[in-house]
Amino acid sequence: METPILQPELTTKIADLYRRMEKAYDLVARQLDFTCQGCPDNCCDSYFQHHTYVEWAYLWQGIMELTPAQRQALENRAADYAAACEAALARDERPQVMCPLNEEGRCGLYHHRLMICRMHGVPSSLTFPNGQNKRFPGCFRCQELVAGRQAVPAVERAPLFQELAALEQELLVKQQGTLPKVKKTIAEMILLGPPRL
Repeated sequence: METPILQPELTTKIADLYRRMEKAYDLVARQLDFTCQGCPDNCCDSYFQHHTYVEWAYLWQGIMELTPAQRQALENRAADYAAACEAALARDERPQVMCPLNEEGRCGLYHHRLMICRMHGVPSSLTFPNGQNKRFPGCFRCQELVAGRQAVPAVERAPLFQELAALEQELLVKQQGTLPKVKKTIAEMILLGPPRL
């Protein structure tokens, strides 16, 4: 077994934060009677970039649990994904490519998936320190479900982002301000290997 990238205490903290994200998501989904069951789309083909070393490291803790054959297959899918995204971006198009973690319609590292993957679907909002509020309407199916409603419940992302930022600071306490900012797809995180901290 390879050496874990994150200390056990930090691993426990991010796993707990992810559980609470799921709980907040599930609460809104239940209030809306929303489910992904039977959806004709798959949001795993959405082009997301991720921005924290702590999530990158936690993802890699999941990757390290795979067999060598599973990891090689994942790396092959990641390389295909990266090439397809590069081609789409060269055509000035937003990439729409299936995530390399997706296996038969489900995330192969479900318990290690990143925050954006956990929050996508239901409506959410982000309240900034200055009081301004940005709303995210949810996926197309959820938007259809709530069309015409006056009051729509939403997950408030700000406290979740703040906790994630605190975990990032805890991880990078010695390297704060010395590492480049993260702006990577999951495929790039896979191909680059674990973050060098």
